[in-house]
Amino acid sequence: MRVLRVLVLLACSAGVLTAQETVLPSPESLRDVQLRQLELQRTMLLAMADSMPEGLYRDKVTPVQRDFAQQIHHAASSLVFITARYMASEPPSLPDTAVAFNSREGLTGYVNAAYDFATQVLTRQSEEDRAAVTGFFGGLQIPRWQIWDELHQHTVWTAGQVVANFRKHGMAPPGFGFF
Repeated sequence: MRVLRVLVLLACSAGVLTAQETVLPSPESLRDVQLRQLELQRTMLLAMADSMPEGLYRDKVTPVQRDFAQQIHHAASSLVFITARYMASEPPSLPDTAVAFNSREGLTGYVNAAYDFATQVLTRQSEEDRAAVTGFFGGLQIPRWQIWDELHQHTVWTAGQVVANFRKHGMAPPGFGFF
């Protein structure tokens, strides 16, 4: 019975917090975690680009999906687009996609430019800006610090899709490591 009362109180408290749209501030240590996530993502995308033969960069597993290079590009370009849009930063000049889609040097250069930009924005972002609430895709109101976590999830999900490209050719994808 006591456990039931505690659960009811917790449920009621959660409802009150949601109704009041309470936004919790981001502890400074979370920025360090988010910076490590960016480096993990960069390392993962670069390892994939390095592991796939250039001749297979334009290969697709199914006709409707992006090819390998387009998928890696999508992960990196989404990072730049969302960071520039929601963190009010001027996007960098990125390498041409004709080069990025067809060469290892071009694709790794694109990934590095995107992650250099995002790392600089996150490093310089003030606590006030991190705590500011913004409408995120479709009006969802979230603090800007949470956008970095959403980007991390998107990148891992997007990169995970290219595992099929490796498997199609009997190759193992590069190893995944936690930070």
